[in-house]
Amino acid sequence: MLILSLLRVNVVLSLTVGAILGGLVGGLNMTETIEVFTGGLGGGATIALSYGLLGGFALAISRTGIPELLVQSLLRIVQRKGDSERTGLAKALIFLVLLTLAIMSQNLVPVHIAFIPLVVPPMIQLMNMLQIDRRLIATILTFGLIMPYMFMPYGFGLIYQEIIVDQIVAAGMDVSLSDVPKAMAIVALGMLVGLILAFFVYRKPRQYEQIAVETNAPQVVMKRRNIFFAVVALIASLAVQIPTDSMIIGSLVGIAVLYVTGALHVKEADRVLTDGMRMMAFVGFVMISANGFSAVLTATGDVAPLVASAMDMFNGNVSVAVFVMLIVGLIVTIGIGSSFATIPIIATIFVPIGIAFGLSELAIICLIGTAGVLGDAGSPASDSTLGPTAGLNVDGQHNHIWDTCVPTFLFYNIPQILFGWAAIMFFL
Repeated sequence: MLILSLLRVNVVLSLTVGAILGGLVGGLNMTETIEVFTGGLGGGATIALSYGLLGGFALAISRTGIPELLVQSLLRIVQRKGDSERTGLAKALIFLVLLTLAIMSQNLVPVHIAFIPLVVPPMIQLMNMLQIDRRLIATILTFGLIMPYMFMPYGFGLIYQEIIVDQIVAAGMDVSLSDVPKAMAIVALGMLVGLILAFFVYRKPRQYEQIAVETNAPQVVMKRRNIFFAVVALIASLAVQIPTDSMIIGSLVGIAVLYVTGALHVKEADRVLTDGMRMMAFVGFVMISANGFSAVLTATGDVAPLVASAMDMFNGNVSVAVFVMLIVGLIVTIGIGSSFATIPIIATIFVPIGIAFGLSELAIICLIGTAGVLGDAGSPASDSTLGPTAGLNVDGQHNHIWDTCVPTFLFYNIPQILFGWAAIMFFL
């Protein structure tokens, strides 16, 4: 399964093939393997439905005009302050605007990378005049696209943290959703350190040619009532999501508000919600197939011997074992480009090994959460790098690998490994 994933074979196919081969090698016949695999698929249904409904809600919110209003307002502020005498303030505003929008896109207004084509291309010429190094912009955007879902249990963050908890529970340890932010706080601090270092390294002016940029920002007719009800829908969604710890209920309430108030037109509602669900369908299918994969490995009874072999290989050295597992997580995520899809792949093995080494609940949560998020920054196939490049390379002057992947790999993966390892040892 891991080899196929790294060879860029579709992750769902990799998990399915890996499960069948694992069952056969583990002593199950084909019929038993298929029965166990299909029987385990239902464990990923909750996450799949959560992701689908959140995708529908996000696209519905984007059609109300609220993202465009926010972007236009912030652009007016930046451009008004962008004269030659106040370049420092203009730069600070650009940095703050992009960081705020990126963070909000994961938790408060969960539109993910959809805001980037709206806001970044119109800023390009202003960035060129201010001689801002676009590698810094890439690191700012990537920070905002990763840190919130890993640390804050709202929107995409709730889904990521639910995946962590569900997979750890499935692998044999009872943990609580409320423990995930505690376990990931030190790793989030590591990302903040990386962002600060990026500001220092890329502080010098960088020259770009002034090339006319054709923006793809859609022209949306913004109505005050629709924007008002979109805000009401977001507030209602969060108000329900927080006490229930359910993204499904939160998304349903948000969608219902848009329906009832007419902010989402009935004629286009079905198409919008379907498109939004389709946008998030991939991770949903990964979650479903990953649970089948986990069920087959467990049914073979070979996880325990594998854990015992790992104990012998590491000779009881917890610090080395933790470091190696973090590196494995990094390699997996860089290969498939999805932190959300990495968790089920690694949890089946990492959790039993962690338990055997005597790791605490917080230490295991931190291990799985960090190993999953490692590689999201720096992966050529990740939305967290593809999104920033799509916005910054509209004039052909921003290289995906060297200007987005390499900087984000250096400034985020290295701190995540160091701070994650230290946090696991602290929680030990």
